Amino acid sequence: MEVLFTFTPRTAQQETLEKEFPNVDFYFADKDKTRLPTAEVLVTYGEDITEEDINKAEKLKWIMVASAGVEKMPLGAMKERGIVVSNVKGIHKTPMTESVLAHLLALKRSLPFIYESQQNNEWNRKTGASELFGSTALIIGPGAIGSEIGRLLQAFNVRTIGCNRSGDAADHMDEMVSFKDILEKLPQADIVISVVPSTKETKHMLKKEHFEAMKNDAIFMNFGRGDLVEDRILLEALRNGVIGFAVLDVFEQEPLPLDHPYWNMKNVVISPHASSHSKKYVDRALEIFIPNLHKWLLEDRNPTNLVNLEKGY
Repeated sequence: MEVLFTFTPRTAQQETLEKEFPNVDFYFADKDKTRLPTAEVLVTYGEDITEEDINKAEKLKWIMVASAGVEKMPLGAMKERGIVVSNVKGIHKTPMTESVLAHLLALKRSLPFIYESQQNNEWNRKTGASELFGSTALIIGPGAIGSEIGRLLQAFNVRTIGCNRSGDAADHMDEMVSFKDILEKLPQADIVISVVPSTKETKHMLKKEHFEAMKNDAIFMNFGRGDLVEDRILLEALRNGVIGFAVLDVFEQEPLPLDHPYWNMKNVVISPHASSHSKKYVDRALEIFIPNLHKWLLEDRNPTNLVNLEKGY
């Protein structure tokens, strides 16, 4: 059986796979996808796979996406072929949670001001620092990542409100609300954090009235997908002081155009879709893939983290 990686794991990771599965033929860094017609299993970050690739992959039965999002993949073609698709849901929670906390603490404790003062050789103690303690965070999408964010925020004595489709309970949330009732809770939030995937339901879910319902000093953080809110609506809210600050890891257009106003706005932090990056990323992905490949070789066609191609996650 052939397993094709469209990216290049480290040498030690390749050796681990080859030792664990001596009867499997692994092909790494096949960027030209020359092995697609003969591969039964494909391991990819997802964005490099097209409908044409799926048509060429005559023997392909399983795609393991080393990412959580699959919205840029040809879902219809994969569904038509009956290809099993799984992802690495859950491995992002540690690096992404640390990224969210790092940005929040930096803003609350005025680290950008302190760093700038150092660069300017200024001894300025008027930092304007504040605290997370006693604030309220509304977390849109309290799944694996959102719940971990909630857990650590609660350690800072932050009240957490979770928001999901159903409004059903989620871990480490003091209170829950459904998507349709989010407007009722936004006025209470000092921090609004989104970690939802891109779906038909979440696309442009936040509208002008949602930002108008937030506090004018609220911090909005988007670490899910850029199409949660139309760019023009968020830009208007930031320019007009409707909200106080935005920390953005995702954007409607990526890479962010060089002439975009965000680059020069003092109340915006731009993170280049890098909040999940970690030197441990591929190791964690393989911790999910290896047990699933063992199951696959035993004719078990239900890998963990199975993706629903109808829903897109």
